[in-house]
Amino acid sequence: MAGRILNLQRQAAELGRLRTGWSVPTDKGRNRPVKSQTWIVSSHDRTRVQAAADLWGGTVERWSPQGNNPDQWRVITEAQSIEALFPPGDPLSQYNEKWGGGGCERRCDGITEKLSKKPCICLDRHGENWYLLGPTQVCRATSRIKVILPDLPGIGVWRAETHGFYAANEWPGVVDMVVSGTGGRGVIPVGMRIEQRQRLAEGKTKRFPVVVVEVRGTVRQALTGTIPGSELSPLPPAHLAIEPLGRDYAAEARKALTADAAVAVYREAEAAGDMTDVLKAELIAIGKEKRAAEKANASGRKAPEAKVENAANATDEEPIDAEIVDDDDPEAVWFEIVSEAGERGWNSEHLAGQFAARHGGLSPDSADAPRLRAFLSELRETAA
Repeated sequence: MAGRILNLQRQAAELGRLRTGWSVPTDKGRNRPVKSQTWIVSSHDRTRVQAAADLWGGTVERWSPQGNNPDQWRVITEAQSIEALFPPGDPLSQYNEKWGGGGCERRCDGITEKLSKKPCICLDRHGENWYLLGPTQVCRATSRIKVILPDLPGIGVWRAETHGFYAANEWPGVVDMVVSGTGGRGVIPVGMRIEQRQRLAEGKTKRFPVVVVEVRGTVRQALTGTIPGSELSPLPPAHLAIEPLGRDYAAEARKALTADAAVAVYREAEAAGDMTDVLKAELIAIGKEKRAAEKANASGRKAPEAKVENAANATDEEPIDAEIVDDDDPEAVWFEIVSEAGERGWNSEHLAGQFAARHGGLSPDSADAPRLRAFLSELRETAA
């Protein structure tokens, strides 16, 4: 073998990203995050994205991440699970990070902030419960994992990134077991799966996706470094990658004779636990179209043609990560309130007292999202 520069880090080129969501613009000029049930593949090279579409379904589209001028290519696939390989070495990188308009402002390992070489700034400024504050004030757990996609063209790695709590805790356990067994040598087959989970909080069921990394082998093989590297399980047909819903709610809403009937379909989807962000956006668009048609008919005017656009095909969007909380989630609104109150120097006890004083003694834990949102608006108006 020819010589190498011994003090340079050897790493494979990054060919693209594996994403788990996107965002769509709202009437208020803000972007609303949308969770994806399936993998999204993006790259500057269209041939790689087209190969992903051929394997896992979906339509290739030109796409530009928010804040990035160079165009890329993207496909929202139909696959919840894809086959991959861990490259040699440690494929996982984790830090608590805070980003701003000028780039990364903090990168901390939980003990030391690496850029300033100071002790954890979030812990020092905000105490043990710093993680309850919003991302404008404190760092977020950021996990990045590099994998090889053996069925796509190019020699290099693909990066998946998440800010999710569960992935931050679960990924190291899998990676450390494999690395300890192989010594960081060899290529290990793994499965990358988007798993839909739910938890009960404040009497409400909340659903969210988590990226799960699964080693294709037994625990004994992982610990002894004997996982067979060449035996990849066959790819599932794209049309079998997602379990279809029992009902086609969108089709039922389109056939509805009135807007109220379309709303009833929306509520049935929610009650059955079948609602997804893509379905939600589609049902809302259908309802608005029917409502506009009813108003036009009542006034004798012709209804304008409404453009119903599936959220999965929206363009000019920004990729997001897993475990996103909806805008109408009380917990998400409360985090915004805590962030706003922190700028005034309020502690949690004072904040809860202020909320209770303005709402007849009601505790913030018992308030719904609209009431919390109204309180947040009051805080911002008084600050202005």
